[in-house]
Amino acid sequence: MAKSHSITWEAEEYIVKDHNGWWYFGLLIVTGGLGALAVWLQGWSFLVLIIVSALTVLVFNLRPPRKIHYTLDDNGLKEGPRKHEFSNFRAFGILKEGQHYCAVLIPKKRLGINVKVYFPEGSGEAIVDQLGARLRMEEVKADFLDKIVNFLRI
Repeated sequence: MAKSHSITWEAEEYIVKDHNGWWYFGLLIVTGGLGALAVWLQGWSFLVLIIVSALTVLVFNLRPPRKIHYTLDDNGLKEGPRKHEFSNFRAFGILKEGQHYCAVLIPKKRLGINVKVYFPEGSGEAIVDQLGARLRMEEVKADFLDKIVNFLRI
């Protein structure tokens, strides 16, 4: 019987992007423009949606990311209190976002959501080996939503 071992590390839940005054000014202009269009078309629900969306983006960009404790063992990945079992995933891949590395767990379910886990470069080889022992490795690329988020620096 193989000896089980686990890998633990801490990482931020998402990558912080730098925002200068122009980014916030752009958010204000886009929100104001869409809000004016909603008022002109008398789309009051759309106006509420625009305001709530802008406030949500603003709050998430002002809030610092949490440090999450990860544990990778023979059964799966523990992300803080949440457990992801290998049996729910068909493959994994590695993405490099700027200077940061991210393991992406690809679910078996067609409409399942990928699990993205950031890790320090020094732990990368051990993490990839542990994931590779349980899941097939696939090439992953940023999906459409990831590209939009990166473009908008959200």
